[in-house]
Amino acid sequence: MSLKDKKLFLLDMDGTIYEGARLFECVNEFLAHIESVGGQYVFITNNSSRSVKDYVIKLSNMGIKVTEDNFFTSSQATALYLNKHFPNKKIYCMGTKSMIAEMEKHGVNITTEADEDTDCICVGYDTELTYKKLWDVSYLLQTKKDIPYIATNPDRGCPTEFGLVPDCFAMCEAINYATNRRPLYIGKPDGFMIDFSVERSPFSKEQAVVIGDRLYTDIASGVNAGVDTICVLSGESTMDDVENSEIKPTYVRQDIKEILKELQE
Repeated sequence: MSLKDKKLFLLDMDGTIYEGARLFECVNEFLAHIESVGGQYVFITNNSSRSVKDYVIKLSNMGIKVTEDNFFTSSQATALYLNKHFPNKKIYCMGTKSMIAEMEKHGVNITTEADEDTDCICVGYDTELTYKKLWDVSYLLQTKKDIPYIATNPDRGCPTEFGLVPDCFAMCEAINYATNRRPLYIGKPDGFMIDFSVERSPFSKEQAVVIGDRLYTDIASGVNAGVDTICVLSGESTMDDVENSEIKPTYVRQDIKEILKELQE
């Protein structure tokens, strides 16, 4: 099946459609084209620092027409996991206020205090990180030896206009140096977010394609879900990275603009 036959476009955001506050060229035209051929687009992001509501506001302010149905985030995926495996349990959350609001919206029993009756730890990409939060997680991991430890995503760095800043994996590695504990990561590269998005759409896996700039998360998630992938070179990955990686995308394109041109030919 060629790219022109694809109907469900599962898009990463950071490094794929924008960088920081800068929207990449032709993104709106690309999304309009998807709708014009009867397709759908869903933003599949590992960035857990914002709630879906906040992402709607962010993209709307950038001129992109979206609703909450256009998103599936690692926070949502983590909330589904926590509700399945730790229903009604008390979950300590190291995350932004926005992430905590997303978790509570999905019925997760969140605490931000390292209480003795805490049942599980959940860590996200926390752009509001304080030393107290690092202290609390370290305390719980070392005083409650068998406490389950979950993290939203294994991204090492988050792209900005000037380069990368520490993401969830980097924060968890700092905790690991103190506690010798690493979490179970929920987001991409696991194929769950892709599988879930396809299942709630009217399209098949053959009609879907994952588009992202990171081989070890975006592209790997598509590979793990059995869905075609496009690695764009507008973010973290370079052509050298693609050539030297064991994770191989179905296609490599420079950016969204190049993909749009191909779809319109």
